Amino acid sequence: MTSTDSTRSRLPQVHRRPRPVGPPSLPPTERQGSDFVIDCAIYVEGQRQAPVAYDEALPAAIAAGGFVWLGLHEPTQAELEGVADVYGLHPLAVEDAVEAHQRPKLDNYDDSLFMVLKTTRYVEHDALTATSEVVNTGEVMVFLGSHYVITVRHGDHGGLKDLRRTLEGQTELLQLGPSSVLYAVTDLVVDHFVEVAEAVEDDVEELETSVFSPARTDDTPRIYQLKRELMQLRRAIQPLELPLTALADRPNDLVPDAMRSYFRDVQDHTLRVRDQVLGLDELLSNILQAALARISVAQNDDMRRISSYAGLIAAPTLVAGVYGMNFDHMPELHWSFGYPFALLLMAALCYLLYRGFKRNGWL
Repeated sequence: MTSTDSTRSRLPQVHRRPRPVGPPSLPPTERQGSDFVIDCAIYVEGQRQAPVAYDEALPAAIAAGGFVWLGLHEPTQAELEGVADVYGLHPLAVEDAVEAHQRPKLDNYDDSLFMVLKTTRYVEHDALTATSEVVNTGEVMVFLGSHYVITVRHGDHGGLKDLRRTLEGQTELLQLGPSSVLYAVTDLVVDHFVEVAEAVEDDVEELETSVFSPARTDDTPRIYQLKRELMQLRRAIQPLELPLTALADRPNDLVPDAMRSYFRDVQDHTLRVRDQVLGLDELLSNILQAALARISVAQNDDMRRISSYAGLIAAPTLVAGVYGMNFDHMPELHWSFGYPFALLLMAALCYLLYRGFKRNGWL
């Protein structure tokens, strides 16, 4: 087992379906004091030190030769600007972190990195409908400096509290510096991608079974809705490839060489889940085409049945119309068996037509 695999095995493992939905977060207007600060700690030689205020932590970390890990949750612009003044964050990165709804990316500033990650969560549902929410997204922004790492979370999911507790038990990894936290966060986010992709795959299989079942169902609205939800997952995964490539392959003073193999491992998992999502999207497109084809075939069957019954009605109508002309010189006009003969002829014609349509599969 490689060191990367060993580290991954010690990181928090994602849970399989179903997952509980977390409680809704409070809007910034309802928070009091410094509630936007979830946790702040100094780590020296991989060990957590005594608690310290976030505005006093950076000088203490530099003096001790360690780094600060500051966790924030949906800070307002004023709150994040206060943090930026203490840690010297770039104003453009601060603006992106406040506004949220950013595309996954990695920005390299003079002495810091700023990375945006999309978090995902599978929304449990009893049955997939045309309006079901399947994939819920949030964001995690990471500011990385030589003596600090700041995580800014938007949304109700992320699992960073559990991640911090797990990492605090991995002294060797934390000794590699702030970039170890960035690795652990990206690894956790990608693990959630895998979990969501597997859950969505179950929905795709359910739709596939429904489309090819003998029952006549209209699954096109559900397929289209699932494709829209899957698009959110693609938007979270695909843009992450370039940032991970940069962290894994390009030299950077903030990312030690020892950390590159870890980021390369995360990159590999990202590529695999990307291929899985692309395959699911292609499969949904094929299922949609199959569903539309089944609808077209069903409509053709209906038209053939209607035409067949129209033909059955037309035959006796023709006989009745001819015998109803009341011409003087019609065969069997004054024949006492003419009426039963006409009825028998109509029945015979209908029977012959019915047998022909049934043999050809029209009825």
